[in-house]
Amino acid sequence: MSPTFAVTARDPLSAARAGRLETPHGAVETPAFMPVASQGTVKALTHSQVESLGAEIILLNSYHLSLRPGLDGIEALGGLHRFISWPKPILTDSGGFQIYSLSPLVRVGDEGVRFASHLDGRRVLLRPEDAVDIQLRMGADILMCLDHFPAYPYTDEALRESVRLTGLWARRSKARFDESETRQQLWGISQGGVHAGQRTRSIEGLLEQGFDGYAYGGLGIGEPKTRLFETLELGHALLPADRPRYLMGMGYVEDVVEAVSRGVDLFDCVLPTRNARNGTLFTSRGRLAIRNAKYARDERPLDEACGCPTCRRFSRAYLRHLHERDEITAAVLGTVHNLYYYLDIFRKIRHSIQSNSFNTLKKSLASNAS
Repeated sequence: MSPTFAVTARDPLSAARAGRLETPHGAVETPAFMPVASQGTVKALTHSQVESLGAEIILLNSYHLSLRPGLDGIEALGGLHRFISWPKPILTDSGGFQIYSLSPLVRVGDEGVRFASHLDGRRVLLRPEDAVDIQLRMGADILMCLDHFPAYPYTDEALRESVRLTGLWARRSKARFDESETRQQLWGISQGGVHAGQRTRSIEGLLEQGFDGYAYGGLGIGEPKTRLFETLELGHALLPADRPRYLMGMGYVEDVVEAVSRGVDLFDCVLPTRNARNGTLFTSRGRLAIRNAKYARDERPLDEACGCPTCRRFSRAYLRHLHERDEITAAVLGTVHNLYYYLDIFRKIRHSIQSNSFNTLKKSLASNAS
């Protein structure tokens, strides 16, 4: 593997680090947040808006897109980047989580996952090799292995089986990926919940294969936060320093900062966009429910400390009015604000690591969240 990731700065008081991740479609400065664009779009925004807010990479779902509009169509149209007209890096999830959550009839075995399509009930077998082939053909910059995780709370037996299957599938995914000649990257996903022994076993199995990056899967699903952070500390001790680390699906700012302090480089979550559509907006003074009647005559912006286009132009009263009328513009303006808020926090995190002031920022963000 050619070097694709370099640490550019380290925080002297924690494991936080700033870095640069190189991909075929450009570089990503880390720690970074990936807006979720499962169907090829960040809901409520155009790509130009997402770019203008500072996003350097987005996450797409290969499972959903392989069903609609279909893999053959995407490939015929030049791959994901040309099809959706996004010039920057793309990471694709294998779709494992969606398979488990959307299909009522799932059978998991060594061969792969057998399930009924949530669209038409058609029986499908998705093998780890298939997941790699789909993502390769789509042309994503970063591909994720197919993995398996149990729902929380899990039994010891379920956790062991999850680690075994994920390891087996990772080996087969890596073997399939190595048959291709590509600048794309394949990242492995560790499982094991918050059980130190099982998580160690999973990570060590991935290290034997050698991936371009490593993800923490199966976290943020209800386990105690202290155990989650202990798991990230364990991973920091085990994972190679010259490879990026990705915490899947974690979004609350207070959790993100704690994860960054334990060496995590990449994040994704639907939290800022989904909450925006539901009228919950994030500000430097905490969350704000814009539908609340007390904002009906409030002329202030959402956040006087925010420089996003929404806060520069519109009042809380107007935004509440849009939400009350279920106007599409409410989702647009709220998503612009929430995504700017998140991406701006990541800009501040990177700068604080580079300027040896991460601990000060961490305290400030923790105070705002409380």
